[in-house]
Amino acid sequence: MPKTSLLILIHLFSMILGESFAQNSIEKPIQISAHRGNSLIAPENTLSTFRKTLALGVNFIEIDVRTSSDGALVILHDGTLDRTTNGQGPIKNLTLNEIKKLSAGKGYGEEFANEQIPTLEETAKLIHQWNKKHTQKTFIYVDCKQVAAQPLMDLLKKYKLAEESVFYGNDSFLMSLKQIYPKAKLLPALKNKEEIAAKVQNLQPYAFDVSWPALNKELVDEIHSKGIRIFSDLLGPFDQTTNYTKAKELKIDLIQTDHVQLVKETLMSH
Repeated sequence: MPKTSLLILIHLFSMILGESFAQNSIEKPIQISAHRGNSLIAPENTLSTFRKTLALGVNFIEIDVRTSSDGALVILHDGTLDRTTNGQGPIKNLTLNEIKKLSAGKGYGEEFANEQIPTLEETAKLIHQWNKKHTQKTFIYVDCKQVAAQPLMDLLKKYKLAEESVFYGNDSFLMSLKQIYPKAKLLPALKNKEEIAAKVQNLQPYAFDVSWPALNKELVDEIHSKGIRIFSDLLGPFDQTTNYTKAKELKIDLIQTDHVQLVKETLMSH
C-alpha cells in the first residue's frame, strides 16, 4: 500500500475512534472517585471510611500506597505519621507490626481510637468482597506514592482489581508498571496541552489527570479526540456545586472529591 494511502487510513481511523469515544462519553454519567476514601464521617484512608464510602456508591476509592520497612504495602497519604496518627516520623522506617500498633483515628474521638492504618491487602479484600455482592462495582484509584510495581500488581491481581483500577504516579513509575502489566490503566498528570503528544506516545494513557483550572472545552475535545478520558480533582476550594455542574457541561469523565454525596445529588439534579 502506498504511504499516502496508509496515512489517510490512519487519519480516518483516528477520527472514527475520536467520534465514537465522544459519543460514548456523552451517554455515560460522570464517574466519582472518593479522595482518600473520604466519607466525611471517618478518618481518611481507613477501612472505616472505605466501608462507608462503598455504601454511598462510587466508581473508585482513591488510596495512597506506601511500603513499610519490611516490605508490606500500606495506605497512608503523608510520608510521615504525624498528621493522621499518634505516631511520628517516616512510615517507611517502621515494620508492619509497628505500624499496626498505631491509631489512625487522630482527631476523630473515641469512636475511631482503635482504627489502624490499613494494608493494601485488607483494602483490596474489602472491595473485592463488596464487588462480589453488588452490581455497582467499585475499583481503586491507586496513587502510587512509594511502592514497587511488581508487588503492587501481584496483590491487585489476587483480588481481581488489577484490570479495572487506575494508576496515578510519575511517568517513569507508570512506564515500569506498563511493562509489568500492559493492561494497566495509566493516569498520568497533564499540566498543559503541549505535553499530550509525548505522554500519549510514551504511556498510551487510559486517562489524564488534568488540573481543574486548566480545563476548558478546547482541551477536553482534544483529549477526547484521542480516545483518552479526563479525570480532575475538585478538591479544597474547587470542591463545590458550581464546579460539579461545570464538569458535567464540559463532559469530563471523572470527578475526584471529598464530598461524594453532594456530587451525586448535584449531578442528579442537573
